[in-house]
Amino acid sequence: MNGPVEPVARRTVGGEVIEWVVPSARALTLGLEPHPEGGWYRRTWAADAVVATERGDRPAATLIYFLLPPGEASAWHVVTSDELWLWHGPDALALQLGGDGDAPVAGEVVTLGGDEAAGQRAQALVPAGVWQRTLPSEGETLVSCIVSPGFSFDDFTLHALNNP
Repeated sequence: MNGPVEPVARRTVGGEVIEWVVPSARALTLGLEPHPEGGWYRRTWAADAVVATERGDRPAATLIYFLLPPGEASAWHVVTSDELWLWHGPDALALQLGGDGDAPVAGEVVTLGGDEAAGQRAQALVPAGVWQRTLPSEGETLVSCIVSPGFSFDDFTLHALNNP
């Protein structure tokens, strides 16, 4: 990077500014933007095949990069489609599930990472309609998320940006 990096706006789904954040070198290299839930993302693929859902037509599946820098977390959110997380590293990522009720209830924590002997997994499935969030860590983690039927912000509910 040459010179200082300018902050960019993290926005709600509706476009309101949540906060100003400075992208990491990796976020810049991968062309990522701030996600409303926290972290950084970019859609990298959408299936050509289309499926009908209750909320309209969606690609059969979509794929994103999702980067979580050190100390950052994502807020509780729920998606109306299955979401498959694929770990790329370098550090582990703690993914907490929160049930399928009207509001999240802190539950199982799945650790995505490369240390299988310690119980880490390279993949994790968050079923449609299950609340989820990532917890902060000391390191940086890159994952990919496959959503099927494909992701749309119309199918996304954010519970809160600051959660206990």
